[in-house]
Amino acid sequence: MSTAWSWYVIVLVVINIGGCVWLLWWSAKSRPGDAKPDDTSHVWDGDITEYNKPLPRWWINLFYLTIVFAIGYLAWYGGLGGYQGLGKWTSQGEHARDLASDTARLEKTFAPYHGKSINVLAGDANAVRLGRSIFGNTCATCHGSSAKGATGYPNLSDNIWHWGGKPDQILETVLNGREGVMPPWGKVLSGMGGVDATDYVIAYVRQLGGNGAPAGADYAAARGKTLYEGLCVSCHGVDARGNQALGAPDLTDDYWLYGKSTAAMRQTINNGRHGVMPAHGALLGDTRVRLAAAYVWSLSHRPDAGTNVGNAP
Repeated sequence: MSTAWSWYVIVLVVINIGGCVWLLWWSAKSRPGDAKPDDTSHVWDGDITEYNKPLPRWWINLFYLTIVFAIGYLAWYGGLGGYQGLGKWTSQGEHARDLASDTARLEKTFAPYHGKSINVLAGDANAVRLGRSIFGNTCATCHGSSAKGATGYPNLSDNIWHWGGKPDQILETVLNGREGVMPPWGKVLSGMGGVDATDYVIAYVRQLGGNGAPAGADYAAARGKTLYEGLCVSCHGVDARGNQALGAPDLTDDYWLYGKSTAAMRQTINNGRHGVMPAHGALLGDTRVRLAAAYVWSLSHRPDAGTNVGNAP
């Protein structure tokens, strides 16, 4: 706070306190010229008369005590501009103390799970409960409260993992983040195969996974295969099953992060995509990241689904 604003606040506070003291003093006793009870003519029920009468002394004294308390409060906690106060209290200091206390309590809660593998934590019901809470506070904004994702945000409850689904791979994803880039290939493809080149590649990819290639699309798929092998194979592989080291998705399944309509696939191929999973290590710390990742792991490795929650594949 600048010196000018500090003095402005000080003067304002002093005027208000002084005004309260003067008002109490002025109204503490009757003044010459005050109307007598018989002069007002304001009488109700025969014996209730309206006229000016000072407050009882005990009531006035209580008001003076509140003023003394206010002065003491301002002196101890500070409230006069930039004056810090005799108690040296600050909201920042109280926040720091509360934060340190809460952090210590959290560390005590999380201590039993420190350094454990996420697939091991996924077998601990209490760890999964804590992980679900962390997920809800941090990850649900993008992936949804049920972790089923949305367009552009992966579904975390299935067994499809673009960057790998092993415990260490998932932990790496949450700790350090991921950045997946699909370059824009529209102009390159049109130069290689004409204006319909993108649709040829779409027809080929649909045919690979049986994803709804229209009847009579063999010619388009054949053209698309040639274009795919000349341009896309370096990331998605000869068999189109992707490359988890690059985050390149498997094109033979029925999962499409940005949508599987022809329009969505054209958008992806022609203009590219840029997906970012932020790093959460610095935000949450190692143990909380492990708990959140354990919860995610548990969603696709449930005992009732025939998977072994305690062991990595």
